[in-house]
Amino acid sequence: MTDVEIIVQGAPPPVGRRKLVWRRFLRNHVAVACGIILILLFAAAYVLPHFLPYTYTELDPTAKLKPPNAKHWFGTTALGEDVLAQTLRGLQKSLVIGFGAALIAATIATVAGSVAGLLGGVADTAIMWVVDLLLVIPSFIMIALFTPKVQGNGSILLLTFLIAVFGWMITARIVRGLTMSMREREFVRAARYMGANTRTVITTHILPNIASILIIDTTLAVGSAVMAESGLSFFGFGVQPPDVSLGSLIGTYSKSALTYPWTFMFSAGFLVIIVLCANLMGDGLRDAFDPSAKKARSKQARRKVDRA
Repeated sequence: MTDVEIIVQGAPPPVGRRKLVWRRFLRNHVAVACGIILILLFAAAYVLPHFLPYTYTELDPTAKLKPPNAKHWFGTTALGEDVLAQTLRGLQKSLVIGFGAALIAATIATVAGSVAGLLGGVADTAIMWVVDLLLVIPSFIMIALFTPKVQGNGSILLLTFLIAVFGWMITARIVRGLTMSMREREFVRAARYMGANTRTVITTHILPNIASILIIDTTLAVGSAVMAESGLSFFGFGVQPPDVSLGSLIGTYSKSALTYPWTFMFSAGFLVIIVLCANLMGDGLRDAFDPSAKKARSKQARRKVDRA
């Protein structure tokens, strides 16, 4: 047995891409912590309300504008509503709308971008025309026109859908460009010559090669969707009463932020945590899938420090 054969036999087995990406992500302790925080927020938003003595609509006439205490951990509002119950209810709606809108937008962008890039011609022209049209339409005004007219759970579904509809265009352009760069490769051309239809080519050959970009973009889009919902609800165009979201709570109690800060600071704090964790987790995923991007950012930062 030669020395080469001994080295080969003693070498560790090759690591798959999924395991390698997962190991890189786990080494980013900040991103992992942010992911755990988001999971805990989801769990707290849907589990804790079952153990509270008050719902988000119940009133306690004996405790109005009370600061945090043993009975009301986050204090109460001017009407005697429990701030903790309201915050958890708002957290539910903001998380559902944020993650739901990000997933719907990613799905639309994937389908539209991959079809346009793979087929080209008339399909590409038509899809890109729709993308350009939606990019110039003022999304805030369009959403503000429709959501106040729908009440109950319908407003949540409509708001999620509208945020997604006006948030997929940039990702679609990225997917289109990646698909166009792959459609002339041997494995795609071979699949098309063998009679594979468009759906099979996209799901079998295109999506696996752009999955990393979609995962990163979807994670980063969660923060944008939550901020969009909060901004709309802050001005009264998002989640409609009697339901609440973090944005509507911030809008309702912003005037008392200095006099009765507990009515405002918890909803505002959770909003900051969600957006910050989603963005940091997205950065961690990007570094895990593409370590060269992290090195490039580090070199750029060092150059700025040296110049300073």
